[in-house]
Amino acid sequence: MPNIEEKCRICPRECGIDRTVDKGYCKISGAPDTVRVSKAMLHFGEEPVISGTKGSGAVFFSGCNLGCIFCQNHKISGTGKGKDISVNDLEKIFLDLQEKGAHNINLVTGTHFVPQIVIALERVKPRLNIPVVFNCGGYEKVSTLKMLEGLIDIYLPDIKYYDNAIAEKYSRAKNYFDAASAALEEMVRQRGRYIIENSLMKSGVIVRHLILPNCYKDSIKIFNELEKYKDNILISLMRQYFPTGRAEEYPEINRKITTFEYRKVLDRCAELGFEGFTQEKGCENGDMTPDFDAEF
Repeated sequence: MPNIEEKCRICPRECGIDRTVDKGYCKISGAPDTVRVSKAMLHFGEEPVISGTKGSGAVFFSGCNLGCIFCQNHKISGTGKGKDISVNDLEKIFLDLQEKGAHNINLVTGTHFVPQIVIALERVKPRLNIPVVFNCGGYEKVSTLKMLEGLIDIYLPDIKYYDNAIAEKYSRAKNYFDAASAALEEMVRQRGRYIIENSLMKSGVIVRHLILPNCYKDSIKIFNELEKYKDNILISLMRQYFPTGRAEEYPEINRKITTFEYRKVLDRCAELGFEGFTQEKGCENGDMTPDFDAEF
């Protein structure tokens, strides 16, 4: 059973905050044997191999270690809004989602709760007959991911930025790509080549990337760097960006992306031989964002 540190260093920011008495960068504080959850639901807005026909058993954790200024889940990531529950209650949520027919347990933005998640999964994993997904922003520490080894079946990281200046500007994470690259290496080491059975993912890694306005060249640099993993991972190229959160404060990203920007990245991915998922035009709105104001 992992120790839950008093001075939190669970993510690359290494705040060193005692989260029992103060909030870290992730906007979260609380008792060490609790997590804060904003929503638990059957979610149909993920990739087809994750959502399937019955939905992904998504558990949306409150807070975030990135805090991107354009976050589409900013109601929970930027405010810490949610309900504090015990680790035992978290286990019950996992089993309840499985009972409802979920294709998987989808842990959304749970980086800052990894020690508690590990405790819950170590207890409940023998009773789960569906995969567990770790759905994160890519800004992870290798040592934290090693805590999850054997408990996570599918890693679903965003790889957001290549240029550290862009990462610093929009997420205050100037070492983002170095951290995300090391994290992806560890994820692939743990899971190896992806496995899909009956149109559902059972194991492996899907790398998501959300193209930002005026940043398509940065996107291309990311995929140039990821080419070495193309035989083991799937990619999910997302065009769903729309200005939300604090994006209106940054004129250069206060718009949707253009077809030209999307096609430039898509064409480069095709040239490099990646396999995976793309999005149709028209998804640039809030339709895929859950209602975080509703009770769960």
